[in-house]
Amino acid sequence: MTTADLDGRGTRLNPANRYERLHLEASDADGEAAPPAADAPTELYRDASRTILAENDSPDVGFRFSVNPYRGCEHGCVYCYARPSHEYLGFSAGLDFERRLLVKMDAPALLRAALAAPRWQPQVVALSGNTDCYQPVERQLRLTRACLEVFAEHHNPVSVITKSALVARDVDVLAAMAADGLAHVSVTVTTLDAELARRLEPRAATPERRLQAIRTLAAAGVPVNAMVAPVIPGLTDHEIPAILDRVAEAGARSAAWVLLRLATPLDQLFTDWLERHYPDRVVRVLGRLRSCRGGALNDPRFGRRMRGEGQYAAQIRDLFTLAARRRGLDRALPPLRADGFRLPPRAGDQLRLF
Repeated sequence: MTTADLDGRGTRLNPANRYERLHLEASDADGEAAPPAADAPTELYRDASRTILAENDSPDVGFRFSVNPYRGCEHGCVYCYARPSHEYLGFSAGLDFERRLLVKMDAPALLRAALAAPRWQPQVVALSGNTDCYQPVERQLRLTRACLEVFAEHHNPVSVITKSALVARDVDVLAAMAADGLAHVSVTVTTLDAELARRLEPRAATPERRLQAIRTLAAAGVPVNAMVAPVIPGLTDHEIPAILDRVAEAGARSAAWVLLRLATPLDQLFTDWLERHYPDRVVRVLGRLRSCRGGALNDPRFGRRMRGEGQYAAQIRDLFTLAARRRGLDRALPPLRADGFRLPPRAGDQLRLF
């Protein structure tokens, strides 16, 4: 389904869900496909999941467990690798992903129960690993903050990744945890070009606000990693040195990068986005990406999907390595501790002592 340009949305497409046998399209009186209104509102749905810890065994990801308070993401980043996961919920990876959000209202309570379970082995948990835990709805619902407070109560280490400046709101909790070696934050900076960011990540924080969030966190003693992700060949790769300069100045201690991944149907969404916003760069961007992906737009193989291969991928890697080394960002953040884990007292426990 193709729509007219939608204000504040990352894509105008809402392709059919690959896992559903039926696909419905609204039509007008003449039988033509009817696009959603230009001001199509964001819809929230209650997620009735009874578990909160998602487990992964990918060798490309540095954590085993993650917590995702939200499914779908209003930031609307057209390239988002999480878009296809919305198809598992019966939605489209296109416009549905950024305007039909599932909210886990019970996330804090489920997390508290998971950490109290006898089988839980204290270890680093990622917030959030899939969709952004600090997307706009978090400003009102505060589920991510409540989850952070649960981690703090249990002294269980947590690693946050976001592209939202809202993370700075929770600097009090994060700083207290960081002082005990229990927290660090990764802030994604895709580009320094405000206009490109507005088109690429329409409802995410501007580049300058993300840099300010890094400053706030770093000044409070929270170790910050800067994620240059995704690196888009022919569109953002030339910015790598400048991005690393700015994040280092803001106080980031380390940096990492990930190459653009275009699994189905991201290839369709991103190509359409390029054709609308940068038609003169379509051939260059897709051609360079294919040169990094063995002639395709995606390579799902472990060990290659994050960085690509070939001469152009090697040039990106070398550019990043040199720029990171020059700014002292070629090091890992301090390891997080899990040896202080504890179960907070439950209501009534003190009374049972007498």
